[in-house]
Amino acid sequence: MDISLADLEEPIRAIHAASPMVVIEFAGAGAQALAWLHGVSGSSRTVLEATDRYAATSLVTLLGFEPAQFTSPEVARTMATKAYIRARQLAEPRTPVAGIGSTATIATDRTKRGDHRCCVAVCDAHGVTSYALTLTKGLRTRQQEEYLVSLLILRALADVCGVKGLPAPILSGDEALVEHFEPVDLISRLLAQEVEWVAVAPDGQMSAGETLPHIALLSGAFNPLHEAHRRLAETAAGILRQEVYFELALVNADKAPISLEAAQRRVAQFTGLGTVILTRAPLFSQKAQLFPHSVFVLGIDTVERLIQPRFYHNDPAEMLASFKTIRTAGCRFLVAGRLRGNHFLTLQDLDLPQGYRELFEEIPSFRMDISSTAIREGNVVHSTEIKN
Repeated sequence: MDISLADLEEPIRAIHAASPMVVIEFAGAGAQALAWLHGVSGSSRTVLEATDRYAATSLVTLLGFEPAQFTSPEVARTMATKAYIRARQLAEPRTPVAGIGSTATIATDRTKRGDHRCCVAVCDAHGVTSYALTLTKGLRTRQQEEYLVSLLILRALADVCGVKGLPAPILSGDEALVEHFEPVDLISRLLAQEVEWVAVAPDGQMSAGETLPHIALLSGAFNPLHEAHRRLAETAAGILRQEVYFELALVNADKAPISLEAAQRRVAQFTGLGTVILTRAPLFSQKAQLFPHSVFVLGIDTVERLIQPRFYHNDPAEMLASFKTIRTAGCRFLVAGRLRGNHFLTLQDLDLPQGYRELFEEIPSFRMDISSTAIREGNVVHSTEIKN
C-alpha cells in the first residue's frame, strides 16, 4: 500500500494536539512512522524519544534477555513497557505518557525462510495493547511492508490518544490483525518503580499517581490488620474531619521489603473496609514529598523510631534534615499513646527534636495496646480504649 503524508496529516495533527507524550522503540521496520510524525508540525508535543533497535544486541540490551523469537507479541509488549518507563523518566511530572514497541521482519534483499510479520504494542497507565499481523509473502514491496508496519505504529499511537481518522491498512483475504489488551497490575508497577503510589479502594479498584496532597494516612505493616488500626483510623478521622487512608510501604527502614504476594494478601484485608495506599517510601520525609500538606497518623512506638539517629545512618543532622523536609512539605503527625509495661507512654515521655515539637499532636485518651506481633504469636490482649 502506498501512503503519502497528505493522507495522514489531519490525524497526525490531532495526535500532536492530544496526550500522551511517547517514547518509541522499533526494530526491523517502522522508521517511516517517525518521519510521518516529524513531517507534521507539533511533533515535539508528542515524541519524547525514538530509538531504532536495528542490531540484535541493541534490542537484547533493551529487553534485558535474548528472546527465542525477536518478532513476537511478547517482545513488542516488553519493548512498549520499557518505553513507557523511559517516557516517565523524560516527561515532566504529571504528564500523561505512553510507550510504543514495534518489532518486525519484512522483505529484504534476500529470500527469508520464515514469515514476514510485525508486532506492535502500546503501554500506558491502564495496560498494554498489542497488534500482531502476519503478512503474505510476495504481495508487497519492502517499501509497502515498511509503510504497513509504520501505519500500525501510528494506529497504536492514535488509539492511546483517542484519535480517529487514520487510513485503515489494506489487508489481503488471508491476513488478519490480531489485537489483544492486557490490563496492568499497578502493584507490580509500583514494585518496578514505574509509579510512585497505588491506591486500592474498598471495592478493589486501583489508581496510581505522582503526588496526592491534603490527605490523612495511617501508616503500618498491617501484618495483620487488627481492631486497633481500625479504631485509630476512625478516631483520627473524627478529629481531622476527613477520611483516613491506610498506607502500606513495601520498602521499610528496618524490615525486609514486602513481596508482591505478601502485598496482595495484606491489601485483601482492607476489602470493604477502607482505602489503602501502597508506596515504596520507607521514610516519612519521603512520604511527605508524595503526600504534601498531609497528616500522618501513627502510634507512639513509631515516633520512638522516628527520633532515633540509627535510622538516619547514625547522623543527628540527617535526622533533623528529615524533619525539616516534613515541615517544609506542610505535613505533621497525629500520635496515639500505648501501654508499655505498667506505664502508658505518651509524647510527654519522649525527647522530641528541638524546634520540631510542633509537628506532633497527641490523640487524647486513646489506648492502642493490641500488637500485630502478639497476634501473630497467638498472645493477644485486646485493650483498645477511647475516652471522651
